[in-house]
Amino acid sequence: MRVAICPYCTRKSTTHSQETIVAEEIKQARPEANPAALGLICFGLTTVLLSLINAGVVPSGGLEVVLPLAFIYGGLMQILAGVLEAKVGNTFGMTAFVSYGAFWVWFALLLWLGGMKSLDLSGAGTAINVALLLWGVFTLYMWVGTFKLPKALWWIFLTLWITYFLLGIGGLTGAKAVSHAGGWLGIICGAIAMYTSFAIVTNSTFNRAVLPIGPRGG
Repeated sequence: MRVAICPYCTRKSTTHSQETIVAEEIKQARPEANPAALGLICFGLTTVLLSLINAGVVPSGGLEVVLPLAFIYGGLMQILAGVLEAKVGNTFGMTAFVSYGAFWVWFALLLWLGGMKSLDLSGAGTAINVALLLWGVFTLYMWVGTFKLPKALWWIFLTLWITYFLLGIGGLTGAKAVSHAGGWLGIICGAIAMYTSFAIVTNSTFNRAVLPIGPRGG
């Protein structure tokens, strides 16, 4: 016959095991946060502000306001969103948010260091505009990936790659009308990104589809 030395200890151990199981069930039932909500608002808000300057709506002196925002919010916080996307296994989200976050860090540092004369940008116009065209190429292939994603993302990347090409071509040719067109399209792109972030936050909070982001592509 087997005699329990400490029945209380046995009950305590059983209770602890049950509590552990319940805690695991609660953890599994709790939905994970969607990093895209953060990444999209970081990208969208910063893009709209800079694009207002590119479109000629806000004076170019406003760049001094854009740069800190671009570095911290559009840059570092968007990179953080990309890292969080990597943790949940989203290759597209990780690539997009880390890349565009790095773009904003590059943009802010380029103008800061140029303004402080740490970099001589007097002859860098062509290289900068070619860089914008290359970002357009990158965004074009990312746009192809959105054909399997919600329609809102399809529109964001469509307007973004065209924006990059317009800004790059406008800068290379000196055609202000083309650059302004890029600014206006950038406003649209950023606004769609902000709306999509708003929709993700709202739908997650209410636990139902309150705001549409479009069906997934086939």
